[in-house]
Amino acid sequence: MTPTLVRNQLGADASAPADAGTRARDWAEIQERMLAPLYEAVYDRMEVGAATRMLSLGCGSGLAMLVAAARGAHVTGVDSDRERLALARARLLPDAGWDDAPAHSPHPARRRARLLEDGGPAPVGADGAPYNLITVFEPIGCAAGDSEGLVPALRSAVPLAVRGATVVLTGWGPPERCATAAVLQVAARLADTARPPRTEPGRWRPTLRDDLEDVAARAGLKPDGSGRVSCPFGYADVGSAVRGLLSTGLFDAAVRATDRSQVEKEVAEALHPYRREDGTVWMPNVFRYLVCVT
Repeated sequence: MTPTLVRNQLGADASAPADAGTRARDWAEIQERMLAPLYEAVYDRMEVGAATRMLSLGCGSGLAMLVAAARGAHVTGVDSDRERLALARARLLPDAGWDDAPAHSPHPARRRARLLEDGGPAPVGADGAPYNLITVFEPIGCAAGDSEGLVPALRSAVPLAVRGATVVLTGWGPPERCATAAVLQVAARLADTARPPRTEPGRWRPTLRDDLEDVAARAGLKPDGSGRVSCPFGYADVGSAVRGLLSTGLFDAAVRATDRSQVEKEVAEALHPYRREDGTVWMPNVFRYLVCVT
């Protein structure tokens, strides 16, 4: 987490309009860093370094890629969210366009990073070397249908990796180990107020024990270990917490069923048990990762 992210979080305004650009910035400046312990734990276990050629599926605004690049890895990120991808580009490729800088470029990220929008993954580096690590850091198993697009994406990515490459899938831990699950239940309850009631992609649901294994099986991957990581969600104040949580997309169905102001109000109320005396919000959570081989 950089000092810039901390300062921007402290200045967050919960009343700001929720356009696509604002939500992407809320994700990058407030919410994305909550998963940093997960990134570090996975990279430690995978010994990510200069020999790593990593493909990040659903790379978001690029924090996980930035952490890997800082370890010397060559990274490629793919995402369909243009606003988040633009922020990733600003982080990884400052003062440049894509990753087409010459090999002698003085900026190391230009030699190690590539970002792709709505396109098929491509080999990293001018030599066309295949990937040896594929990561999915967007948590699986907390929203209806959240793995439907991932399985074909994994099937398309695997042929671009070396034989026996590692694939890491991540998801929420058991609901009873995640304080944020109680807040996310607000999303499901408000979504159910729609008339007629409906279940739609992206609607929050409790995590199931075998969510990651199910995705691995459907993608033709062989599980080869797993782990759990503590990822507490900490916010400067309730307003920052509301903006961060809504930036995940897990409350979109609730907003459509009611309205954003109603969702913000009820999320703020649900956060009350996790507010500390100094006004900060702290919610212990456990996330899980599954190591697979191709």
